[in-house]
Amino acid sequence: MDYRAINRAAWNRRTALHLDSDFYDMAGFLSGKTSLREIELNLLGEVQGLDLLHLQCHFGQDSLSLARMGAQVTGVDLSDVAIREARRLNDQLGLSAQFVCSDLYELVLPAEFDLVFTSYGTIGWLPDLDRWAQVVATHLRPGGRFVFVEFHPVVWMFDDDFQQIVYRYFTSDPIVEESQGSYARPDAGETLASVSWNHGLAEVVQALLQQGLILQDMQEYDFSPYDVFTGGEAVGENRYQIAKFGDKLPMIYSLVMTKPG
Repeated sequence: MDYRAINRAAWNRRTALHLDSDFYDMAGFLSGKTSLREIELNLLGEVQGLDLLHLQCHFGQDSLSLARMGAQVTGVDLSDVAIREARRLNDQLGLSAQFVCSDLYELVLPAEFDLVFTSYGTIGWLPDLDRWAQVVATHLRPGGRFVFVEFHPVVWMFDDDFQQIVYRYFTSDPIVEESQGSYARPDAGETLASVSWNHGLAEVVQALLQQGLILQDMQEYDFSPYDVFTGGEAVGENRYQIAKFGDKLPMIYSLVMTKPG
């Protein structure tokens, strides 16, 4: 099974669905609204003048939001359609971000970066976190930071309706699924195939520690900044919980790690 080809095809199609979705609010973004949420903004801090690598950047809204904040951004994604759209948006906005179409495991850039960033729904598409962590560490210069925000692995243990636990917390066999539409366009009448993996917190942290990175901060959050789960309810601005669980379920976690300088 060629999981890369399956997922690339799905994300190429998702890109086409997402560009004009309310979820991505392209009109607001083009008029100056940032696509970044409070969690990552607080963790990233001041990025003016930093060389920043954004892994699994989709069609570039977060990358370009960071470029607007003054970072020198390179965005990377598996989807050739997404990268094409990211470059188009960059030119439309008159920014200087660079975008690279690459499988993450094959990424070898000639530069080391002050900051590597990735967020929300990224590592679930990757079978091997040791190789992922190696890519992160290799592209950080000494003293550089890795900022990571991701959906909590406990969330991915449930079925789509949060009725029962159907998946292991720990990594095992790939999860092969066909789903209708997309999180940004659930009404889209398309069936998209995908291949993913769940990764527990210890697996994530250990993979990064084994690359010599130093853990500076780790947080867990009882809300999601995106309304992407069945049965969600708003509990604040850009804060959503599963109504039946309230604040009892971890929804997001974050890591900040540094490379010894």
